[in-house]
Amino acid sequence: MRKIVVDVQHVSKSFGSEQVLENVTLQMMRGKIHGIIGRNGSGKTVLMKCICGFLRPTAGKISVFGKNIGTDCDFAPKTGMLIEAPGFLPHETGMSNLLWLAKLGNGARCEDVAALMRLVGLDPAAKKRVSQYSLGMRQRLGIAQALLDAPELLILDEPSAALTDIEVEGLFAIMRKLVSEGKSIIFISHKMREVMHISDRITVLRLGEVVGTVNCADTDSKKLASMMIGRELVASQYEKKDCSDAEIAVELSHVDYHKESKHNGLNDMSLTVHRGEIVGIAGVDGNGQTQLAQLITGVISPDSGTLSLSGQRLAIFDPHGFIEDGVSHVPEDRNLQGLIGDMSIAENLVLKSSGTAAFSSGGGLLLKKKAIADYAEEMAEKYDIRCTSVEQDVRSLSGGNQQKVILARELESDPVLLVATHPARGLDIGAASFIHDQMIAARDRGVGILLISADFDEILEMSDRILVCFEGQIMGEYSGKNPPIEEISLAMTGK
Repeated sequence: MRKIVVDVQHVSKSFGSEQVLENVTLQMMRGKIHGIIGRNGSGKTVLMKCICGFLRPTAGKISVFGKNIGTDCDFAPKTGMLIEAPGFLPHETGMSNLLWLAKLGNGARCEDVAALMRLVGLDPAAKKRVSQYSLGMRQRLGIAQALLDAPELLILDEPSAALTDIEVEGLFAIMRKLVSEGKSIIFISHKMREVMHISDRITVLRLGEVVGTVNCADTDSKKLASMMIGRELVASQYEKKDCSDAEIAVELSHVDYHKESKHNGLNDMSLTVHRGEIVGIAGVDGNGQTQLAQLITGVISPDSGTLSLSGQRLAIFDPHGFIEDGVSHVPEDRNLQGLIGDMSIAENLVLKSSGTAAFSSGGGLLLKKKAIADYAEEMAEKYDIRCTSVEQDVRSLSGGNQQKVILARELESDPVLLVATHPARGLDIGAASFIHDQMIAARDRGVGILLISADFDEILEMSDRILVCFEGQIMGEYSGKNPPIEEISLAMTGK
């Protein structure tokens, strides 16, 4: 029996002038869990799409179960995959969705589909529509989908991103069971602890290149962190500022939120952001950063501890109230949280201010369409939003231009504080640079900015101060001028 399941040889992939993968070589073995880890933009998902056959390498070759992708077959044989967010019919049940998909595949029997749902912790008899599913339930349904055709190789790209700690343990139990049956798994995650916990071997990608492949038993979090970051500090193009004497925009004091949940809680968290500074939150995704952003924008309230805005302690946590207190937010998911896709660019630009006298009369009952259109045209020019018309649906824009719409809306509200979560994720270099320039300009106008990003380069480039978050705790504070890279990398692993 062939031991090598996936054989990647000298694979490169470029999109125009952008080189995403460079001379990648690695092998994955039968009956093993092979972890892939790397920072955002390291090429993990593109590599998986090349292995599956969804993308063709610019150079090199890939074979899966001895079949060369692109010559012997178009797509990887005997392979199931969960890559990016799974898509389902929202108004059908989970069971109905899987049955439809089974008809398109090998025609799995109803009882086999039901068994798959039970395997991932879902009730096949439940009448709940997928539109009513939580993110975790959708993710588990996606895993069941990946298993529909009884694959020998399973590729899981960030399968735990929306799962609770208990759900993650359930996922790992499923993975171990599959491996015990002789199947092979590629597991991609930002969460170093999870990768180390479940993997037999781990490959680290950095900037599209393989840094190394190690046996999990022969490494530790310190070594992996060093491999992931592994670069000399390059001076930031932006001036770093000391605003310790400036007015405090937001202050958290000994805040707890579900602190028993290591990946989704906050544990005795204290921090300040002054006006006119950027405070960067560094850390591997899934260490409480999402909950921190939700807390400071009023989406959730703490179990204990206090939060103050501009020196005023808050007792009521409500997003609308936080907006009125001068908090703006660039959310981590621009489509689900930042924009209303079926509305126009103009309408999205005035979502926070449509009830004001400038854009409506009668307390928002009658919109001033010309005023809104004129304002949108002004914002499109100011923020370089590239569109054919401000009346087109915002979902028709590129990701970079969608992000500019959000940034324009949030910065033009004259905020005291901007919470920016992964503001340049998925953007090209030009769009990312524009977003960063606008954030620096806002900082220089006196806006306090909390920057939450899993992109370490972005944190280093933008931050006046750097705080490291690990399992919901602040592990260290560092100046943004000459930050100690190795010390920060260790803090990101809890050392």
